[in-house]
Amino acid sequence: MSLRLSTVILPVDRWHEGGRAKWQRAEELGFHTAYTYDHLSWRTFRDGPWFGALPTLTAAAVATERLRLGTLVTSPNFRHPVTLAKELISLDDISGGRLTLGIGAGGSGFDATALGQEAWSPRERADRFGEFLPLLDQLLTEDAVTRHGTHYSAVEARNIPGCVQRPRLPFAVAATGPRGLKLAARYGQAWVTTGDPSLYEEGTPAQSVEAIRGQMGKLGAARAEIGRDAGPMDKILLTGFTPDRARPLESVDAFVDFAGRHQDLGFTELVVHWPIADSDFAADEAVFEKIATEAPAQLGA
Repeated sequence: MSLRLSTVILPVDRWHEGGRAKWQRAEELGFHTAYTYDHLSWRTFRDGPWFGALPTLTAAAVATERLRLGTLVTSPNFRHPVTLAKELISLDDISGGRLTLGIGAGGSGFDATALGQEAWSPRERADRFGEFLPLLDQLLTEDAVTRHGTHYSAVEARNIPGCVQRPRLPFAVAATGPRGLKLAARYGQAWVTTGDPSLYEEGTPAQSVEAIRGQMGKLGAARAEIGRDAGPMDKILLTGFTPDRARPLESVDAFVDFAGRHQDLGFTELVVHWPIADSDFAADEAVFEKIATEAPAQLGA
């Protein structure tokens, strides 16, 4: 099976001071999709520039023609399905049907308390995601929706004309726990993982591969439970969070070796971070571009 190569461009640049150029260069380099993080701020970038994901993707849609666009990932931390659906339908239209929604339950980072609420427990995040995702699915596929939930409701919410992509734009669901994997199995056209975070500091690449193999097994079981195990489902690895860290971006050979190991697991798409100097995502841009243009052919893409 061929392996697609995509990138994630963090929204740290002013659009007219390098932002637009990165998205256009991603298209020139042949990346399948260019994603961005959907956060209000994130980790070490909190005290620097950080722009909104959906406006950034809207600008990228206008500045490109073929490149698919997406979030990695949107979450309920500061969004509501009714308003999000309207924005996604608009962005899918502006992009000509090039949008993928990466979506997950969210975490306990800065987004979790930015609106003044207490950070949700893992159980509450799972509860909320369990309402958020089905409602968003309904909003994106039906003209009018009324639905009452514990956390999220919609009353005569209109979404005409709906998505360009039918029956709706694809969901790439980030999940590793049992409840999230069931949601991914039911609603996802793709599944997203970053690997096992407990292995990042002291684990080995071999241990990471085995942990991801276990995640995939649980996903397969969740799909079999609802009768979807025979159908196609893309599997996406957001790189940079396994024990390999940035080593795969040190050379084309290093990347092909890393990618091949994960292609053998069944991944259909690998996502690499666009280099950002003086950060965890620092990398030689010339090598990065060489990987983008040379590695896919070696991986059968």
